[in-house]
Amino acid sequence: MFVCSCFGVTDQQIKAHAAAGACTPRQIASVTKAGTDCGNCVRTIQGLLGRGACPRRELIARHDLSAVADQPETIALDEAA
Repeated sequence: MFVCSCFGVTDQQIKAHAAAGACTPRQIASVTKAGTDCGNCVRTIQGLLGRGACPRRELIARHDLSAVADQPETIALDEAA
């Protein structure tokens, strides 16, 4: 089924990117553009992602920041101060 009609993104593509580690609608948008035009699909993307396990969130919760330090969204504490 098409989730984003603006860019022709399907639910299978969303699920595949989620399985590869995309945990948020913003991360899905960065690889598919879904949700960046009219925005009508964002709620559907959120529903597909659910509140399940997210490898990156789990690493942060365990304070294993070295595994996510190379992520562009991560700001080192020294830089934020």
